[in-house]
Order: sequence, then C-alpha cells, then structure tokens
Amino acid sequence: MAEPIRVVVTGAAGQIAYSLLYSIAKGDVFGKDQPIILILLDIPPMLPVLDGVVMELQDCALPLLREVIPTDKVEVGFKDIDAAILVGSMPRKEGMERKDLLKANVAIFKTQGSALDKYAKKTVKVLVVGNPANTNCLIASKSAPSIPKENFSCLTRLDHNRACSQVAMRCGVSSDNVKNVIIWGNHSSTQYPDVHHAKVNVRGSEMAAYDAIKDEAWLRGDFISTVQQRGAAVIKARKLSSAMSAAKAICDHMRDIWFGTKEGEFLSMGVYAAGNSYGIPEDLIYSFPVQIKNKTWKMVDGLPINDFSRAKMDATAAELVEERDTALDFLSQ
Repeated sequence: MAEPIRVVVTGAAGQIAYSLLYSIAKGDVFGKDQPIILILLDIPPMLPVLDGVVMELQDCALPLLREVIPTDKVEVGFKDIDAAILVGSMPRKEGMERKDLLKANVAIFKTQGSALDKYAKKTVKVLVVGNPANTNCLIASKSAPSIPKENFSCLTRLDHNRACSQVAMRCGVSSDNVKNVIIWGNHSSTQYPDVHHAKVNVRGSEMAAYDAIKDEAWLRGDFISTVQQRGAAVIKARKLSSAMSAAKAICDHMRDIWFGTKEGEFLSMGVYAAGNSYGIPEDLIYSFPVQIKNKTWKMVDGLPINDFSRAKMDATAAELVEERDTALDFLSQ
C-alpha cells in the first residue's frame, strides 16, 4: 500500500464539502489504492459541525481513510499537504457590492496563500473553488511565492461539465460522447462556453459539434446564456447553491491533475495565463483548454479563434483585469 497523502478541504463544514468528502475518502479522486489523511479546515464557529462530519466519515468505514483531522488553524490545516481544495470563501450577501466581496476574500486567500507558502509541500496542488474563484486563486498564488504558479488552478470544470451536458442533451447522446468544449475566462456570467473545437460522437461517427447540432442561433444564444446562468438557475430552483455538481466537478478536476487527460482530449481549467498564445493579459488566472500529463498541465495552443469568440474572450478577460486590479489594491493596503 502506498504512503497516505494529506489532503485539506477548507470550508469543510459547508454543503459542497459535504457532497465532496465521501468521494475523496473512498478513492474516486486520488486512486483506489491511495490511502488518505483528510484535514478539514473551517472557521471556529463551525467546529461543532465539523465534529459531526468527522463522525459520519468514521461511520462510512472507508478502508482508504487513515485519519480525519478537524481544525480551525491554518498551521495544522496546511502542514505537509499534497493537495489543497479551497472551497471556503466569503459568500456574497444581499446588498453586498462586488468590491466588498473581493475585499473580504482577498483577506481570506492572502492568509491561506501565506500558510501554504509556510507549511505545505512545494509540490502541493491547489484548487480554488470559493468565489470569485479566478481572482481568489491569483491572490493565493501571489501570497505563496515559493510554490510554482503552475500548481494553482481554479474550478471551471463545473461550467465545462454543464456545457458538455447541454450539447449531449441537444444531440441525444450521453455526455461521454462530447469532448473538447472549452470554457474561456472567468467563472462568472461573462465566461465564454465555446464549442467551435468540440466533437460529438453520434452513433459511432465523430463530427464537429456545430455539424451535429445544426443550430447556430442556439449555439451562439441560449446555449451560452444557459451555461453562464446555470448556477443562478439552480439557486432559484433549490434555494441552495449547486453543491452536488460542484463536488463532482472538483473530483473530476483533481483526478485529471493526478492521472492526466486522455490522448487527443482537452479540458477547461482556470490557470495562470503567462505565455498563452491567445492574447490574454498574462498576470491573470483565466480558464483555458489544457491537457495534463505527469501532474503538469499544458495549455492547448494555437486553436483558430473567430471574431465572435475573440470578442467573448476579450470581454471576460476585461472583467478579470478589473477584478485583479481591485484585489491587488486591497492586497497592498
């Protein structure tokens, strides 16, 4: 049996974590023969809830789960960890300005970035889920200068999965018959779900998504807005955010970092934009198509971009630049 790896989940008393922890602990993410030490980090008022989560994990009697450590201290939470899933963030409250939200989250992710820098392994893989995810990820990375920027990513896999599913339903196929959709940009309502490079397998024959769907008006209209607004639609219907699908996307994202992508396929991840071939400002965490091998992602370069896509990609980049500048202003205070 391999040595256990140490995985921290922040916001561990919250509802995304509640859907996520079981999948990690039973081996769906890091492998069926990889023992795990789970560290559950949350704020002090949530410690009694964490105790309940610990009891439930113990009661699952999972052979791979070697230890569960609940804590409200970053020095315990981030010590010698192999993977960090940063779910906890300040949610937007009613009447809250976006800049107030950014300010609160800059403080959280500066603290967590500094703690990663100080206590975590330098090889740690960090996934930021808490919103605004791209900018929170950038702040965490800037606050952890000794950890390579490439080790930080933010979650746009939920948007990617949503886009795959919409295309699959439209074509009457299962979602594993759709590949190479792309989410460009920010995990916000400006993101651009792009199917110009996507392929759909219809009854054994692979074709371009545009040819399979044959409805450009839908692809350029309702498809994009459905993916962009899906989180809000779930909240409206459930009166709670999309925890189950977010947890599944986190598992997909981390598993692909650990085990790599399939030959000829790419996925969407918010990653550091330096050196990109798409004219996106470099000092951003921006969602690109990536391929992963040996726990290292590589941007899929040189895809042809038409004018429609260009405008959408630039618009979401502009929002990220504005968010970054506001956040860095708070960071320097």
